[in-house]
Amino acid sequence: MSKIGACIWLDGQSAVEAAELYTRIFPDSRITATTHYTEVGQELHGQKPGAVMTVEYEIDGFSFSALNGGAAFTPNPSISFFVRCENAVEVDRLWAELSPGGTALMPLDSYTFNERYGWIQDKFGVSYQLIVDPPAPGQRISPSLLFVGDVCGKAEEAMQFYTSVFADSALGEIARYSAGQEPDAEGTVMHGQFRLEGQQCIAMDSALQHDFGFTEGISLIVDVESQQELDRYWNELSAVPEAEMCGWLKDRFGVSWQILPNSAMNQVLVSDDEAAKRRLLAAMFHMKKIDIAGLQAGI
Repeated sequence: MSKIGACIWLDGQSAVEAAELYTRIFPDSRITATTHYTEVGQELHGQKPGAVMTVEYEIDGFSFSALNGGAAFTPNPSISFFVRCENAVEVDRLWAELSPGGTALMPLDSYTFNERYGWIQDKFGVSYQLIVDPPAPGQRISPSLLFVGDVCGKAEEAMQFYTSVFADSALGEIARYSAGQEPDAEGTVMHGQFRLEGQQCIAMDSALQHDFGFTEGISLIVDVESQQELDRYWNELSAVPEAEMCGWLKDRFGVSWQILPNSAMNQVLVSDDEAAKRRLLAAMFHMKKIDIAGLQAGI
């Protein structure tokens, strides 16, 4: 699993369908685990026991979790996934696979910045930016954060903040808006690259009118190994106390994160020990910040 991954909030069977589509069309991808709800916490999640809770999958080493969370949230383009492709043929193939039922946000075409690029929102609401840029190993997929509305103009501040929080992190190249590119302010970020935990990420500002912003529809997951590590990320990132629940938090820019011992939890949730699953979920559903010792004691 990648240290930082992404959770896509979907409704019902869409979690399974999305994971199956993506692992079929993207190279070097696979479903790694499927977890299920129990009767524990039904008053919170509203799902029937036995229904799929998450489908965990990877694309070129980047970890995803498709969550059957119900209709409370939906993905939107504030967080998209930048996909580096070997050539224009691969861009065109992925575009064709993702287009049915979707919406083109930037048409598939040749642009001054790239020979073949397009931004597509698929039928599940998940957005992909497809571009010819042969990837280095493990770098095909990068989360891309679009700062709009009240947080427009804060992409650079966010990049500086995130690189101060995470290890093996650094700012990369930043392309800025110039004078005459209204409504975007001169000097704000047209396209910025930064690295977190060795993984490349992207941030952009946009002053255009958008009907979306950061929500729990797509969150970023940090897979931790110790309580000390979990506490550090939680204390640095959490800025909205009322948003804290079951390992979820919201930062000062509105981006949702999950700080979890994800690998360890999934080992229990995919096991045959039904009693241990119920105990783990019963403990987790009553936590805001995850207490790893409390989870282990429950198991």
